[in-house]
Amino acid sequence: MKGIIVVNAYIKTKSQILQAERIKEELENLGAEVEIKKNFNLAQIKNGEVYNKRYDFCVYLDKDKACARMLEKSGVRLFNCSTAIEICDNKMLTHIALSNNEINMPDCIYAPLCYYQDAKISQAFINEVASTLSFPLIAKKCYGSLGAGVYLINNLQQLKDFEEENKLCEHFYQKFIDCGKGEDIRVIVIGGKYVCSMKRTNENDFRSNVELGGKGQNFIADEKIISLCERVASLLNLYYCGIDVIVDKDGERYICEVNSNAFFAEAERVCKVNIAKIYAQHVLNSLCDIDNCI
Repeated sequence: MKGIIVVNAYIKTKSQILQAERIKEELENLGAEVEIKKNFNLAQIKNGEVYNKRYDFCVYLDKDKACARMLEKSGVRLFNCSTAIEICDNKMLTHIALSNNEINMPDCIYAPLCYYQDAKISQAFINEVASTLSFPLIAKKCYGSLGAGVYLINNLQQLKDFEEENKLCEHFYQKFIDCGKGEDIRVIVIGGKYVCSMKRTNENDFRSNVELGGKGQNFIADEKIISLCERVASLLNLYYCGIDVIVDKDGERYICEVNSNAFFAEAERVCKVNIAKIYAQHVLNSLCDIDNCI
């Protein structure tokens, strides 16, 4: 089996390189031939047809939608598939995809997309957001990783300022769930099955992300969290994902975000689980009978 692991063409974070290297290591231990490739011209359209150097599969750690779709259309099996990547990349689309499926999520209000810098924001919209979600509330840009683009809004003026500054980019507003300062549960699901989970806590920020100073510790998930997260992964057609669950002071669980390319180094460390190996095994098992193909 010949495969590639695709990372962003302009990769900056050490975490993404380490993620790719860990998956490569475990795939090669299982007998696959694997390269790590930056997303430079991996596919082209020639004479009206999509063309690429032939690979059997691709572990896609980028979020470039065009490349993902082109590789997929040329016959390469992607993990995750392009549609799942696109839905998870846009946080509002994630919530829409999960809605009407009895999945508990914080209440959300999308912001209308504006195309003109000189357009005046609607005070009626600002008032509706404030009255519906109350303060504090969360403002989120639809695109962003590692906690970027997520803001705590404490009053009407901050809300108005945020809307004015971000009216030209996709964003939405979300009810703030009081779960303690910077705390959530990151759940790893592979092949539709729960693998492990860790509690992330950040004493210095309302965002729990490890990259922002959050610390992980092993967490024993109960059946309610396990079944909830497995259902989320199934609904979004994800082969691999990290699902962020927040728990309020009354014990109510909410799906906060779903990450199709979630970093797993901290989870491997604190949970003592070889996530990369489990993912590699799932990739190869999904392609064919591993004993006959490698």
